[in-house]
Amino acid sequence: MPGEHSMPNDVLDVRETARRVAAAVIAPEAEALDRDGLWPEKGMHALAQVGLLGLTVNRQAGGHGLGMLALAAATEEIGRVCGSTGLVYGMHCVGAKVIDVGATDDQTRRYLEPIAAGEHVTSLALAEPGTGVHFYLPRATFRREGDAFVVNGHKSFVTSGGHADSYVASVVGEHADLDPGTFSSLVVDHGTPGTSWTSPWDGFGMRGNSSCSLLLEDARVPAPNLLGEEGDETWYLFEVIAPYFIVAMSGTYLGIARAALEATIEHLRSRVYSHTGETLGANDTIAHRLGELWATVERTRQLLHHAARLGDAGDPGAALALFASKAEVAETAVHVANEAMTLSGGRGYASNGVFARSLRDARASHVMAPSTDLLKTWLGRSLLDLPLL
Repeated sequence: MPGEHSMPNDVLDVRETARRVAAAVIAPEAEALDRDGLWPEKGMHALAQVGLLGLTVNRQAGGHGLGMLALAAATEEIGRVCGSTGLVYGMHCVGAKVIDVGATDDQTRRYLEPIAAGEHVTSLALAEPGTGVHFYLPRATFRREGDAFVVNGHKSFVTSGGHADSYVASVVGEHADLDPGTFSSLVVDHGTPGTSWTSPWDGFGMRGNSSCSLLLEDARVPAPNLLGEEGDETWYLFEVIAPYFIVAMSGTYLGIARAALEATIEHLRSRVYSHTGETLGANDTIAHRLGELWATVERTRQLLHHAARLGDAGDPGAALALFASKAEVAETAVHVANEAMTLSGGRGYASNGVFARSLRDARASHVMAPSTDLLKTWLGRSLLDLPLL
């Protein structure tokens, strides 16, 4: 793959491991996961077995201690064969990083070490039905009662809903200032009394990610599950959650675009017209359009990797590149998947195979918070030195 020589060896190792697992375990399950809306249990178990659940966990806790570039590489390989598994894995890595950044010794023992050992899957519970793509404006509330926090609220589109072992949830104090960024984060364990899940996820695309809604009704969360201090999550949002989330989702959707492109190349090579004996790809117009698709995917990958490197280095310009990368990946994924369906002709349209799955999965990229429109707004406001929120 272009650009491999410029990656550190540990990132290349991660990508190769993800590639092997994707080919051997995840790809054979992808069609059934999409068809039946199944959560990718086998794929996540396989990733756990090779140690990839601890990708973003610090080395002292047993993880790889890697950052955004490794996350982009791994999620692209997984998303290439199954968008749902890429989404589930990416969300897990983001949740793990959020826990990792300010983990107490107790949180390291209860969460990070099991994650690194492949024994614990986590996820994020940020979005809410009342605030939509404004995931940084939670209205779920919490109050202190003895040695626990009592939480009430409704979280929507929780990836791995009902399947993960824990969920990083955003909350605000019952009487706290509700200005943007004043929320807190709690780790809500699976099975916490007072938590329940809505009906199973039955989405248009990403059908295997179990993106359910979580209801919290006087849910009692142990006080030691608070991440950092109460109300100090502004830095979490733009220094940890948003950057890692953007990279994980961008890698996954870039993988979907790559799958559509590779399927198109295979179709154009193998489709032979009976009246001429030539392949469909021999047509100059078709070849020209294919070349444009390849260039689109490759330059989008380079932007994503550039943004990830800046993020890993703590460069002040990382935010601009990160905002742009997810917006560009979303547009690339939808465009390439749509063009792939067109170039595959009736054969691609007639079956609910890789072309259809790529198109349906890619479409989620625009609406997943932060949405494409919101990212472009953030990008513009950043360039104008205006506050994002």
